[in-house]
Amino acid sequence: MPQKPHDIAARGTHSDGTVPAMKHSAPTKSGILAGPVDGAARIAAAYPAIDATPGIKLLHRSSGFIGTLLRLDPKEVILRTPTGAERRFKNIPGAFSHGGNAVRLSPVVVEAINSGPNSGPNSGTSAESPDLRGGRIENSTTASGSRSVAGAKARTARASRILVEGIHDAELIERVWGDDLRLEGIVVERLDGIDDLAAVVSDFSPGKTRRLGILVDHLVPGSKESRIAAEIVNPYVLITGTPYVDVWEAVRPSSVGITSWPQIPKGVSWKEGTCSALGEPDPREMWRRILGSVKGWSDLEQPLVLAVETLIDFVTVAP
Repeated sequence: MPQKPHDIAARGTHSDGTVPAMKHSAPTKSGILAGPVDGAARIAAAYPAIDATPGIKLLHRSSGFIGTLLRLDPKEVILRTPTGAERRFKNIPGAFSHGGNAVRLSPVVVEAINSGPNSGPNSGTSAESPDLRGGRIENSTTASGSRSVAGAKARTARASRILVEGIHDAELIERVWGDDLRLEGIVVERLDGIDDLAAVVSDFSPGKTRRLGILVDHLVPGSKESRIAAEIVNPYVLITGTPYVDVWEAVRPSSVGITSWPQIPKGVSWKEGTCSALGEPDPREMWRRILGSVKGWSDLEQPLVLAVETLIDFVTVAP
């Protein structure tokens, strides 16, 4: 706002007619605007820094992807799952969670203790490599985002298993994670419902070298599925799930070519109601359309990706 003439006069003038500069008092350190307000300081206060040590487990908060830290570059964070799936994410403060807390990743400064061809600032450090069964890593990737492995020897199936509710769950997992599961020797089996889950777990006799991962639909507070899952208490059993009534809904609508999945009223079969709303009378044909639309993990909703990756991580832990 322009100053009024009497305001200027009140401050006085120099002998040459110029107006002296106004004096500003030092800013106070209390009040509503106290604290860091510039970008770097504000971020530092919001997200504590942790050492980006290769091998630590991180959760990418927006995508739900969980993996161990393979490498931290100035602009990228590379995570890898036990099956060898690698994903690259922007290195943004607060984008990752460690131990349940949003963090910013700080490069680890390692002093060279001895010299050699593998020492020096560019030698880098990486997490333990997966067992490739004598194969070699290709430049291509699998549907799950893993680097393809060619020439791997067949692995005898492990005693550990992943159980899913139905045939569609099994087919979807095979389509996206099939290559990874074969490399790891993990078999996926159908439950055809979870009403008798306690008996199934008891018959399986889980143990240290015989882990059981279970994928459940509609695992939300108050649901029948969550009540059944809560009855299973065993350190060698892990139950994960999605909020979706049916695994169809875990496929992104845009991949199927629809705007959204229809809302089906209670009392109506979800599959039949969905087929009716989408103008496809045959559920088998509808499923073929859905499954055919899935080319990789990015066609799936993140709760399913997170649930499956977590189970694979659990059942492939070394005894």
